[in-house]
Amino acid sequence: MTALRPEHETGAPYGRAAESGPSYGQQPYEGAGAWHEGQEWSGYEHPGDGGAGQVGAQPYGQRTQQTPYDATTVLPSYDEPASAPSYGPPAPRDGSMPLRGLVDDETVALRATDVGAARLAADRVGGAAPAPAPGGRAARRKAARRHGRRGNGPRTAERPAEAAETALGAPRSRMEARRAARAQKPGAAVLVSRLVGELFITTGVVMLLFVTYQLWWSNVRAHQEAGSAAKHLQQDWANGRREPGEFAPGQGFALLHIPKLDVVAPIAEGTSKTKVLDKGMVGHYGEGSLKTAMPDAKAGNFGLAGHRNTHGEPFRYINRLKPGDPIVVETQDTYFVYKMTSILPVTSPSNTSVLAPIPKGSGFTTPGRYITLTTCTPEFTSTYRMIVWGKMVEERPRSKGKPDALIS
Repeated sequence: MTALRPEHETGAPYGRAAESGPSYGQQPYEGAGAWHEGQEWSGYEHPGDGGAGQVGAQPYGQRTQQTPYDATTVLPSYDEPASAPSYGPPAPRDGSMPLRGLVDDETVALRATDVGAARLAADRVGGAAPAPAPGGRAARRKAARRHGRRGNGPRTAERPAEAAETALGAPRSRMEARRAARAQKPGAAVLVSRLVGELFITTGVVMLLFVTYQLWWSNVRAHQEAGSAAKHLQQDWANGRREPGEFAPGQGFALLHIPKLDVVAPIAEGTSKTKVLDKGMVGHYGEGSLKTAMPDAKAGNFGLAGHRNTHGEPFRYINRLKPGDPIVVETQDTYFVYKMTSILPVTSPSNTSVLAPIPKGSGFTTPGRYITLTTCTPEFTSTYRMIVWGKMVEERPRSKGKPDALIS
């Protein structure tokens, strides 16, 4: 705290000039009532000859009634001789007294404050507080600059456990390292879940590849094979190579034209899925109990089957045919032209009566030269069958050129 002033030799009140000499301190800078360095405020209103709010208005010999800053603080008596005036900060204007010994030669209080603040900051970030540097203020500043060289502030550990471990300087034991390694290994439940997830992903990829094969690649392959079969068939016709009236299963013998749907597909004997239909060709019902007539027969029903989806899908859009739309069968010597007459959208796969010489449900009542197209429905399923019928309207030799249905 600020040291008390010694009494003036003359006993005059502090702050006024005595007759025999100057008072302790300095003369007033701007007259009576001004504050001087080393003087003490006793309050804004004190009775005395100085008036209210005047410095030094109370006689020096009387005690100023002030409340101590702390009950443990011992104030020296006014009667004790003062060895030397202290040049610390003046007393606060509110009448309180500063702590005794706030400033000393080694600034002990400042060091304690710095250490406490550092520990508080370390606790907030979860790290260990840096140890105070030994020595004076210059040594601490040098240590602080060296400690914060790599950043704007003190470096802290990312995890409190690692910070404490680093601060203690104790490395992790082998047992603790093994426990940590075992903790990092996935458990049985995690491994099972990963295996199930990989199986699902693999299954999904396989299904995606299968769908891509069915909807895209199978059509590509079927179009290539059907195109090759049609080309070879036309080359044989051009070279005059004749075939017997009966054809082997899977052997091509004619071409089917549906101008409205832009379909040109080879017709092969039989309805085998692998040998005929999956190769993009149209199959003729010519075997067993489902054997139907050939186009050149004087009467009968020429029955054909084809895929509606995948593998070339030649019959995909036969549901768009309207009565009167042409359907042409081209053989080695003749063009057979049919006109679409009726359609049966849905029927059972076991309904073979649609292939009879007089097809049931077609609307025909007398024998004639008919054509029947069969395919699966709905799309991408084989649950039911769709049937399209037509009646022959023209038989034209190839020597007379193409029919009008193919010239447009």
